[in-house]
Amino acid sequence: MAFHVRDPETDALVRELAEKTKLGITEAVKLAAVEALQARDKAREEKLAKMRAICAEVASWPRTDLKADKAFFDDMYED
Repeated sequence: MAFHVRDPETDALVRELAEKTKLGITEAVKLAAVEALQARDKAREEKLAKMRAICAEVASWPRTDLKADKAFFDDMYED
């Protein structure tokens, strides 16, 4: 299956990666794609962990059973 890179900068980067890693061009592209996907997955998991921590903290707050309706907010902003 053919894969053609038309961008000279991308071509140069792939060739540089292939040279530095002592891999062929196809393997260098594969390596770059795998590493990029892994980095995205790691970043996603880190964000989810932070979100879960925030949700857990909010869930741990005591419930006041106070009603926050329009009248509540109007009362907060009256002079």
